[in-house]
Amino acid sequence: MGMVASVRSVLIGLGIAVGIWLIAILLLWVFGRRSAAREIATLIPNLLVLFRGLFGDPRVSRGPKVLIGFAIVWLVSPIDLIPEFIPVAGPLDDAIVAALVLRYVLRHTDRSVLEAHWRGGGTTLDVLARRS
Repeated sequence: MGMVASVRSVLIGLGIAVGIWLIAILLLWVFGRRSAAREIATLIPNLLVLFRGLFGDPRVSRGPKVLIGFAIVWLVSPIDLIPEFIPVAGPLDDAIVAALVLRYVLRHTDRSVLEAHWRGGGTTLDVLARRS
């Protein structure tokens, strides 16, 4: 698989994920769940800020930092278990890796450190922490 095909596959997978994300936000907004729509709309940017902050924080142990680095490499890599061009299933392995890393980080990082880097609402962080 050439570089152009790899980039195209990543962009297609990203486009599908963003499309599903936008549809979820729109549906929540239409059905009157505006606060939930806002939380979902800011979830991905808030997670990126969280991971970036945790990666550079000296209070975070090496294990979570290594996994955050692994997840970043996995997500930007054109090599996947399921090719990105396969609708819905393509981005699935990326989502699973991101969810597993998030779960590990939430379990192995002090709550005060998480709160220092979280830019979203406290409710969303509570839900994420409870699910982990």
